[in-house]
Amino acid sequence: MLFGVSDMDIKNLAMPELSEVMIGFIPLTDCAPIVVASKMGFDKKYGLKINLSREASWAAIRDKLISGDIHAAHSLYGMIYGVALGIGGQQKNLSVLMTLNQNGQGITLSNQLKDAGVNSGSQLKNYLLQEKEKLTFAQTFPTGTHAMWLYYWLASHDIHPLQDIKTTVVPPPQMVANLSAGSVAGYCAGEPWNARAVYDNVGFTVATSQDVWADHPEKVLGVTAEFADLYPKTCRAMVMAILDACRYLDVMANREKVSDLLAGPDLINAPKQVIHDRFIGEYDNGNGKHWQDDHPIKFFNDGAVNFPYLSDGMWFMTQFKRWGLLKSEPDYLAVSKKINRIDLYTEATEALEIAVPKHLMRSSKLMDGIVWNGENPASYANSFKF
Repeated sequence: MLFGVSDMDIKNLAMPELSEVMIGFIPLTDCAPIVVASKMGFDKKYGLKINLSREASWAAIRDKLISGDIHAAHSLYGMIYGVALGIGGQQKNLSVLMTLNQNGQGITLSNQLKDAGVNSGSQLKNYLLQEKEKLTFAQTFPTGTHAMWLYYWLASHDIHPLQDIKTTVVPPPQMVANLSAGSVAGYCAGEPWNARAVYDNVGFTVATSQDVWADHPEKVLGVTAEFADLYPKTCRAMVMAILDACRYLDVMANREKVSDLLAGPDLINAPKQVIHDRFIGEYDNGNGKHWQDDHPIKFFNDGAVNFPYLSDGMWFMTQFKRWGLLKSEPDYLAVSKKINRIDLYTEATEALEIAVPKHLMRSSKLMDGIVWNGENPASYANSFKF
């Protein structure tokens, strides 16, 4: 028996339509649920074999998901919504099956900026006012989470991300090399690539994504809408296996072993220390600050992490509208209901006896004190100074 579900209960579930699936991932700490489900055998219990496909960029994930070269993907929340809305490349109806994690990203600035006295967002604002040329900052995908965290953080310090700086897209594993070469002055990316800049002594963490929004939504398990409709039992089996993996990961004692696993050359390919410390919430920002984070990367939290809240998806659309990626107001609620497959997620959680929230929206206060709760999304999107 595992996690309150007996082997007899599992046998009574309808078998998945497919016996094997290929799931794409980017080498990031938050690919851990998919890796654990595959490498540690959580998939077998549900009549499924999860094969992993390491990809070079989020654009590659997008393209392979659309083409069917992979069945599912470790995906940026905002990427799924961008593609579905036709603003993240070729339009394709995509679905979110579950949230994989909260927190665990960061904003890194170069040591050159640190040496120039830039240690905070307000100091960066002052520095930019004195510079004749705009500095370049990197994010990982135009509609992705990292672009939105970077833009929100900059705007909260009175820096317009589309006017006061230049931005470029860089795949996460290439961020440190670009920072070291001076191609970018800073970036927003997932771990361990912020910790790696500190480890290599080329940058420092000026903010974490949980500083921007504590317990924010981050990566999701994405599939095409067509796949979700054709293979609902396969989707349920994937979600169940990954939920088991998420619960395993939320036991901090297990993260030592998983750090060893993730460090391998076929996965993240980085020193274990670079992965491990922030994986367990122990932060060194590379600028003299050490702390145990109050909102470390989370994968389960009794299922609260994994529920695909409608308000989470809606938030990304408000930011797309804010930054001009969407030219007109979408039907926020209708789009989120279409993309977030709460029905398939709930089937999996019922089988695993994992509680689901009573409400499809949640309330959060972001770094500037503004509360987002899914109400009046159009008003929220148009309320910002920038």
